[in-house]
Amino acid sequence: MRILLVRPPRIKQAITLSDFMFSEPLGLEMIYGTLKEDHEVEIFDMMIEQKSLSVKINEFMPHVVGITSLCIDVFKVLDLCREAKEMSPAIITAVGGTQAYLDPEGFYDDHVDYIFEYTTRANLKTFFASINGGETGSMDGIRSKQLSYKSTGKKGRNEYMLPDRMSTEKYRQDYSYFGYKPAAIMEFGTGCQKVCDFCLRWRIEGSKEKLINLELTENDLRNIKEPTIMFIDNDFLCSEEKLISFITLVKELNLKKNYIMYGSVEGVIQYEKYLKLLREIGLKALLVGYETFKDDELSAYHKSSSADDNIRAAQILRKYKIDVWASFMAHPDWDKKDFDSLRKYIKKLKPQITTISPLTPFPNLPMFKVFEDRLLYAREDYERWSFGQVMVKPSKISLKEYYYELLKTNLYVNIFINKNTEMIKKYGIKNIYRILKGSLKAVKKYRALMNE
Repeated sequence: MRILLVRPPRIKQAITLSDFMFSEPLGLEMIYGTLKEDHEVEIFDMMIEQKSLSVKINEFMPHVVGITSLCIDVFKVLDLCREAKEMSPAIITAVGGTQAYLDPEGFYDDHVDYIFEYTTRANLKTFFASINGGETGSMDGIRSKQLSYKSTGKKGRNEYMLPDRMSTEKYRQDYSYFGYKPAAIMEFGTGCQKVCDFCLRWRIEGSKEKLINLELTENDLRNIKEPTIMFIDNDFLCSEEKLISFITLVKELNLKKNYIMYGSVEGVIQYEKYLKLLREIGLKALLVGYETFKDDELSAYHKSSSADDNIRAAQILRKYKIDVWASFMAHPDWDKKDFDSLRKYIKKLKPQITTISPLTPFPNLPMFKVFEDRLLYAREDYERWSFGQVMVKPSKISLKEYYYELLKTNLYVNIFINKNTEMIKKYGIKNIYRILKGSLKAVKKYRALMNE
């Protein structure tokens, strides 16, 4: 069978970090790697491609079009399924990805034949063997329009399969993380036991942290040609076993690459002794979720760190010359003084890069219920749920004032706090211009939202 795997284009009106962190479609690469032996498969990345899906379908003539999704993509994915069916009603359309796992009901549509709630080698093989034979029955993890999208009831999670990096070879020069370009992404371990109230990752991967099969990981590391690898583990600094395994493997393979990771404040403090070793083998930057300057908010988010711990972690990372890409969430109950306090707090932390996003109580998270009666948009307004737009009505200042404070704070940290000189030295003027261009897009979007 000919199978076309599609990543939807960017949603123009959404405020996201995609202009700064533009990664490869790892899930599609895994599916490609699993199916390539038995089928003719191609990945069509519409975040890069200029041609339409219709043109691509005319060129490739697929039997199946499979589309991945995030929350903000729902309407676009449905449009793409409709476009495929208009090209040929015989084309089988299948939808998967994060949103299909979290909210499959959003894809109940006449143009969607199948919804993959989760994807494993087993259900992929079963699915394509079934449709190739012309008979499809009930399958674990897959909802069928034929069966009114009923689930078998068996719970599951996406399996981490060996991705085929060559499947996106023609796009790879465009994949980047801030100034590091080109850059690959991968995962070393799944799950997160911190179960923070605002985080989707543990809902998707589970609350138990476990390493991915080391043989698979070793093969993946050998296949990556890019000089930089971003590890998308929710918290790379979660256990001594994980850190020792990673350091040992990199040394055994004699890899000479740049590494970027997500790391918790608790991990930085608890596993400080490993930071020097990580720095020596290539760790360049750590994405740290400081989240807020208030202890009561950290407690409400189920974070086990304090505002003072944040400062201590920042000092430790400076000591080992590891760049910090800090993230914060602006609470909807903040007033102008709180935003001013945040700016002063960030100045103390001295991160290389800072992002500030409005607190987003995503549907399916415990926090959603807390703020449900204050939501500015319905859960079905998918394109609004980008983690960049204000979703909860501010309680102490007007929405326009709140956006103004967000805008002012983002501009302040980018101009006066972020280490622009270091960034130019490390990433070059060209990459800095690209990042600045992305920042200006976010500014324009915030200004437009202020005037809604």
